[in-house]
Formats: sequence, structure tokens, C-alpha cells
Amino acid sequence: MIDSPQAGLLDLCVLGDFQVARGGELIDLPPSRKTRALLAYLAVTGKAHQRERLCEIFWDIPDDPRGALRWSLSKIRQVLGDDESALVADRNTVSLKVGTDYARLLPLVRGDLSSWSTEELEAVAASIRGDFLADLSLERCFEYEAWRAGVASEVEIVELGILRELVERLAGEPRRALPLARRLRRLLPEDIGLAEEIEALEEKVRFAAAQPTTRSGPPGATGVAKAQSPPPAKSPTATQDPGRAIHFCRALDGTRLAFAKTGSGPAILRAAHWMSHLTFDWDSPIWRHWMSELSRENQLVRYDERCNGLSQRHVVDVSFDTMVSDLECVVEAAGLDRFTLLGLSQSCAVSIAYAIRHPEKVSGMILYGGYVKGWRARGDAGEIATREAVATLMRESWGKSNPMFRQAFCSMFIPGATHEHFAWMDDLMLRTVSPDDAWRLQSAFSVIDVSDLLEKVRVPTLVLHAREDNVAPVESGRTMAAGIPGARFFELESENHILLEGEPAFDEFIAHVRAFVAETAGS
Repeated sequence: MIDSPQAGLLDLCVLGDFQVARGGELIDLPPSRKTRALLAYLAVTGKAHQRERLCEIFWDIPDDPRGALRWSLSKIRQVLGDDESALVADRNTVSLKVGTDYARLLPLVRGDLSSWSTEELEAVAASIRGDFLADLSLERCFEYEAWRAGVASEVEIVELGILRELVERLAGEPRRALPLARRLRRLLPEDIGLAEEIEALEEKVRFAAAQPTTRSGPPGATGVAKAQSPPPAKSPTATQDPGRAIHFCRALDGTRLAFAKTGSGPAILRAAHWMSHLTFDWDSPIWRHWMSELSRENQLVRYDERCNGLSQRHVVDVSFDTMVSDLECVVEAAGLDRFTLLGLSQSCAVSIAYAIRHPEKVSGMILYGGYVKGWRARGDAGEIATREAVATLMRESWGKSNPMFRQAFCSMFIPGATHEHFAWMDDLMLRTVSPDDAWRLQSAFSVIDVSDLLEKVRVPTLVLHAREDNVAPVESGRTMAAGIPGARFFELESENHILLEGEPAFDEFIAHVRAFVAETAGS
């Protein structure tokens, strides 16, 4: 609990078990759970409520709802004690003005965490002890429960952001970072990359504990012996190959974005798509050939989309405009002056919007497997029904060993997948994005519509599309190419939305990319 800023003012802890304190001393609360829930609701919302609405929210079918409300308010007044001005109740409305730890958390909901000191963030993290109002659930008060669940989700997003920020800042102080990383792991049990990060921190702590603070030397020697260097960490943010090092930057809303550079030559920036992981993708037969070939004759810059991979998870904003601004931030952080912009799937639309805003940066644009309108915006009833069914299954079966969902999902993106690909797709889903974030991203992608932007493109453009693509119909690629002035369009003989290593269509794709970059990079 955070101490109240004003002497004598009540301070409510709602970030965990519900408690009330005055001057640091806990106050006994009424035994009625509903009265305590009403007290918390009034304090957290901090505004006036109609008595009738409070009766509807907290009392379903009592004989005398207004009488029950009056009784609860009388018990709340006993908690307030001498502070009579805190509770304002007239014939029509009720309001409560007291301090809460939730109110002090609010600036971080949409604020930039980087502007807060490490000590401040540690203090806020310490105030979050469990789920929001964890001990005050009311099963039969559905509207109250919906409110409580919504605020709990908001608090969890802030908690995740604070912990991730602190773990990143304290990487050089493993003893401070380790308990925070473990706490983050409890909230994200499926994040395998985080498990590797904890293992690296534990290794550093063990090594530091084993080192003597001083060491006796031969007669006449002075000073402290130089400690041996710890063994290389297994952190996903610093792989053994320095050419695959992970870098971080901040989006406009403070979201942490991870990006990487590999290879050398004219730069290709791959706009982020979902289900990516900057380090794991090198092991995956689904993506490793893409990075390997695109890095062979060029410098490939790629980044994990927000909610994916090593970028910040569980962020509030996943809108299209934010995806474009994230791309702008990565370009600046990577120090790119001019480059070929590569869009895949939904990032084709993001690439188009960026190229219109910054034509001086883009020497050429390559769009593969993209669409002008998302699946909901396209208005095909059959496709919408199929996609909605898949979206429903995401929250239940995403990243879990459910072969039916994995095979159905993988078959939609990669009909030519082998048993090995099915297994790797399951691991890819597990590592890259959470079920809720997958669902939110798919909803955001579904309403994309850049049809009004196509004619504004003024950079050389190459559009490629698999002829039998089940995720984005080939007509989407044709429409995109037809709407962009001077764009060239090629169909690839494949049914895979993600082209596989060894199939002729992938080799043809790489050949087109290299020829296009060679032609346009110096323009």
C-alpha cells in the first residue's frame, strides 16, 4: 500500500486484497462483502452515481433496495469516521472522494514508462499485489463484475509493462532484476523467451555469489584480483552471433519495440507482421529461410510487432495508425536513410501508408500476400463466418497442444505444410503471441482498408502473390497492384500464404526481390 499524500485522509488499497488505512494504520471494515464492494466502487470511480443505478448494480431483487443502500452507506460513514466531507449523499446521488492506490496508478495506464525513475516504478509495482479487488467478487452482480474485470485487465496491462521495463533497465543488476522477472513469468507462463531470460539472470546471480570479494596474492602483491568474466548469458536479447543482436526502441506511446539487423548491402526493412519472434524465427523452418535469403545480399532490418515476440506484450493500442507510427519509430532508431520496404500480409497496408508519408525514405516497395481490405471489410459472408470461428477458437486453443486447432490453423496459412511444420507452427504460436493478443490483432487486421491510399503511392512498387492463397485471395494482390500507379504484379505458383523453403515459388520470390532491389536501391 502507498501512504496517503494527506495526513488523516483515508487510503484504499484495491490492487489486491481490499484494505483501508488512515495515517498508515489499517481500519476495520464492515463484514458485509457487498458494502465493502460498494465502498471500493465509489472510491475507484471517484464520481457521483445515481442512487437508482447503485441499487441496480449491487442489489438484484431485494425487498427494499434503497433501504439496503442507506444501510450500506451508514456503515461506510462509520469507516470514514471524522472525515464527513468524503462521502456526499443527497436524495438522488452518492459520491466518495478518498485516495486510492489505483488513482496513483492511472498516469501509467497510457503514460510513457521511460519518463519514470526506476525507484518510482518499483514502488508502483510493489503496490500491485494480486488481482484488482481480488477478494470482492460478487457473482450475482453482473454489471459490477464486468466493471471489476475491465479495470483488472487494465491494471494487469500496466503491471506487465512496469515489470518488463524494470527487468530491461536492471539487466546489469541481476539480483534486483531476478525477482521482477520471476513475477513477470508468473503472469506470462507461456513466454518461453522470458524463461530463458530468467535462466540467464539466475546464472549471473550464481556466478556473482561464487566470486570472492578479495583474493590473497603472492607476497608483495596489492589490490583486488580481477574477477573472471561470467559465462555467456542465454538471454534472447544477446545471441551468440553479434550480427543477430536485438535492439530496443520506444514507440510514441512508450511501448517497447524490439528490432534486429542482419547481413550487409542495400537495406531492406521488413514491416512487422504478427507471429514473429526475432530470435526464435532463426530456428523455425517456417521463417528461417526468409531471413537467411533476405540477409544474403542485403542488410535486413526487421522488428517484432507490438504484442509479439520480444516487443512489449498486452499493450492497449493495436490500431492501424499505431502500427504505422511504430514503423516510423523503428526506421528512426535503426538509422535508416533510404531503404527497400518489404510488406508481408497485413503489413502491406502498413507499408503503403508509410510510403505515402515518407516517399523520400523508400527507394522501392515490395508487397507480398497483402490485401487492400481486411477480411471483415471485404464483406464476404463465407469468409467472415470462417474467420470468426477461428477467432473464437484462438482464446481456447491458441498455442496449446490441440492438434485439431493447430492443423486447421496451420492448414489455412500453409496448406503445403509437413508434420514438422505443424509442430513448429504450434511452437511458433506459443512463443510469439498470447491468445488474447492474437484475437485482438486479428480483429484489428479485419477492418483494415487502404483502398483510398493506393493512388497516392509515388514509389516504385512490386506486388507478389501466391495464386491459391487461402488467407488473402489473389484478387487482393491484383487489386492492390492495379490501384498503385506503375506497380508490377507477379503471381507465384503456390497455395501457401507463408512460402516454404524448397518450393519453387519461394525461389522465384527471392529472385524477384533481388532484381527489384538492384534496380531501385540506387534510384
